Amino acid sequence: MSIESEIDIPEVKAEVEKAFATYEAALTGNDVATLEALFRDDPRTLRYGATENLYGMDEIRAFRRGRSSKGLDRTLERTQITTYGRDFAVANTLFRRENAPGKIGRQSQTWARFPDGWRVVSAHVSVIDEE
Repeated sequence: MSIESEIDIPEVKAEVEKAFATYEAALTGNDVATLEALFRDDPRTLRYGATENLYGMDEIRAFRRGRSSKGLDRTLERTQITTYGRDFAVANTLFRRENAPGKIGRQSQTWARFPDGWRVVSAHVSVIDEE
């Protein structure tokens, strides 16, 4: 079996797409409990945000619980989810917010499968000027 045959196994990709959609709905709906559950509860989990660097689940939790619930709606573009084998995936997307004209956001997530399901182990969000 070649490594190529292990990329984007249909049923694995469908699982990650579902987890990603759950994350997106929780994000825009400010469902903090679901957001927290989708991140790996581990001190090695990290999230680089547009204005913050968060190391470990404790910092991620504190950020989520203190974040405003306003202005979270966004439109996704060019979402690309790729799975490698049965237990590892990356999800990347561009996003736009009506309250940030002229800007485009970028989001990257690394997902890993654990006994309790798919979890984000690393995330990076940034916003740049639209060209």
